[in-house]
Amino acid sequence: MNDSREEMGIDACLLAGRLMMEAGAETYRADDTMKRMAASLDMHGADSFTTSTGIIFSPGGQRRVKLTSIRRRATDLEKIARVNAISRLLSSGEISLEEAYRELKKTENGNFMFPFWLQVMAAAVASASFLVLFGGDWKNMIFAIIAGGAGFAVSEKFHERTRVKFFSEFTGSAMIGLISLAAVGSGGGSQLDIIIIASVMPLVPGLLITNAIRDLMSGHFMSGISKGMEAFLTAFAIGSGIAMVLSFQGVGM
Repeated sequence: MNDSREEMGIDACLLAGRLMMEAGAETYRADDTMKRMAASLDMHGADSFTTSTGIIFSPGGQRRVKLTSIRRRATDLEKIARVNAISRLLSSGEISLEEAYRELKKTENGNFMFPFWLQVMAAAVASASFLVLFGGDWKNMIFAIIAGGAGFAVSEKFHERTRVKFFSEFTGSAMIGLISLAAVGSGGGSQLDIIIIASVMPLVPGLLITNAIRDLMSGHFMSGISKGMEAFLTAFAIGSGIAMVLSFQGVGM
């Protein structure tokens, strides 16, 4: 490989790893993708050190090491699937390095998330489903739909403005607590605890907890611990928002 092509190969591997980590992939999956891409480009002996906030990639031999930072993290399974597909096509020789890099850049700039209104509706429906799963009364379903949808919408919008996950999730759960209290206080709702539990479920970091455990089991202790701490802080923020609202209820009584 000449210097320019080698530079593009290194950048392609780093870009693939960064996109996967930003989309919520497991650390071992991002590492494996980068190594397979590097092997297909004759970068034998390539290795990487991946964390939740950055990736250090070594192409092997006398080539220089490069790194990239991970500034945002979300759950975007479509983006992960697209990067995996590009990696497989490159590894099998079905596309060239230039084509793979171009497709990775398109994936980076593309928006594959569902529309915001559809995400809110999904959160509302999920909240109603959890209410039934937890044995709630069917007459409380409408309140779980309203609280779950509103809490998710508030959390997402605050996260867009502040980029502070703890604050956005705290605010979203507080909104859920207020709506649930208002529903029960007005006499329309009858099961405050189940309405709250069902409504906060869309905010619970289930995928993050799963990835943390899988990373720990795969030997990526730094990434596993950091993801576990992020999940803990998210759960703490949700609990704090609900606790604050309920404490105000206690003061009022």
